[in-house]
Amino acid sequence: MFKLFASLEWKSFFRSAAFKQNLFFKIFIGFFAVLFLLEFAALGAGSFYILENFIEDGNILASDPLAVINQFLIYWFAVDLIFRYFFQKMPVANIKPLLYLPFTKGKIVQYAMGKTVISFFNILPAFFFIPFSIVLLIEGYDPLGVIGWHLAMLSITLLLNFLNIFLNNLDKVFYPVVILIAGLATIQYYGYFDITSYTQPMFDFFYSQPWSFVLPLALAVFSGQYAYVYFKKQLYLDAGLKTKHETATTENLDFLNRFGKMSTYLKNDVKLIRRNKRARTTFIMGFLFMFYGLYFIAVGQGEWMKVFAALFCTGGFLFSFGGLVPSWDSSYYKLMMAQNIPYREFLLSKWWLMVVVTGFSTLLSCFYVYFGLEWLYAILAGAVYNIGLNASITLLGGAYVKTPIDLTSNKKAFGDSKAFNVKTLLLTIPKMILPVIIYYAFSLTISSEAGFIAIAATGLLGLLFRDKILTIVENVYKNEKYDTIAAYAQKD
Repeated sequence: MFKLFASLEWKSFFRSAAFKQNLFFKIFIGFFAVLFLLEFAALGAGSFYILENFIEDGNILASDPLAVINQFLIYWFAVDLIFRYFFQKMPVANIKPLLYLPFTKGKIVQYAMGKTVISFFNILPAFFFIPFSIVLLIEGYDPLGVIGWHLAMLSITLLLNFLNIFLNNLDKVFYPVVILIAGLATIQYYGYFDITSYTQPMFDFFYSQPWSFVLPLALAVFSGQYAYVYFKKQLYLDAGLKTKHETATTENLDFLNRFGKMSTYLKNDVKLIRRNKRARTTFIMGFLFMFYGLYFIAVGQGEWMKVFAALFCTGGFLFSFGGLVPSWDSSYYKLMMAQNIPYREFLLSKWWLMVVVTGFSTLLSCFYVYFGLEWLYAILAGAVYNIGLNASITLLGGAYVKTPIDLTSNKKAFGDSKAFNVKTLLLTIPKMILPVIIYYAFSLTISSEAGFIAIAATGLLGLLFRDKILTIVENVYKNEKYDTIAAYAQKD
């Protein structure tokens, strides 16, 4: 039966209207997936010796590398769950068409849940724990203890897989938990309270008492069985799988009337973000990009990375939201086109929304001045470049992204397979690579300040010729109009 279901999905993939984009995306993602697996395998094999050197040098106060790993496993699994929540697709994604076919509900649920068990999110941790466990055996650790500890880690990973299924629709539970975990990590970093002193003994117990792996394994089996029964009861088109409808609410958005004809589209976008899960998640994630620069500060990368980081810090929402225009309106795009909607007002409304949010992101990102004036220069230059040029280029890329969006789900909040094609990838050159080239051209010949000024000047030129650029974008949207309508009607 599993072979039959897999065959149906295989045919669906090859017969899709977006087969070429999907194939390119699969190859692209597959390359990075293999790269991640190899990196995790190398990390698992080498982390023991890296930690051993730190312990010998006195940089870590621990008895052995396994104790260090056990100390921070609580954060490993917390991050694992967070990534699953945002990126792992739920088993109900592709089972609606199967309900019309002569399959029992039990078989359909088994197949859907089986796909989550063999997902990349379960395979990736295994590529760390297996090499690490092998190294422990080579270094003379108790074989039974290592096996028990290893099985416990894989069981907890499987448990998180099933927990994520239930957390999918519980934003009110998930986000407070994330805030709590972030708070615990912060107060531990500053030495006020160490949560790992309470969680480490639990993970040590799996090694000292090898039989104890049955405890997380039993929890994983129980959660899997509960998930099976839960989804089997929900497997009805008119019940568990139907689109959820919430009570409509009204907002006073009259202050947007000053934008004239654009106000109608601006109001729709504001309501879209406030009322829909996917758009709301994208909005929140756009602001979280403000902390992207902290990564480069921590790892101490080259000067040019300041430019790259600044573009994301100020333009997180611009890239994530603007890159999916007009897909946000995919559910009623055909109706809009039937009303002969003027593209210029439609595009300008999106442009203004991105510019306003980019402005707020820039103000909030000014805290980078704490790390030096050059970071502030980079933030301001990146903001001007995003507003002046990237806002228009991002709208142009959206014309080639023909992917309908499910507004009730926050999965794929960072994009979709059809968002990756040759045209959108080529547009990353003026969006990301060009400002770095400009910075290097001026910083190497004059100074770093001149590089930032040149980036900002390029953005101002884009702002000066905005109308001409938007005319080009508008013509592209008109040319892609009917292909876009056809793509939105295609069932993925």
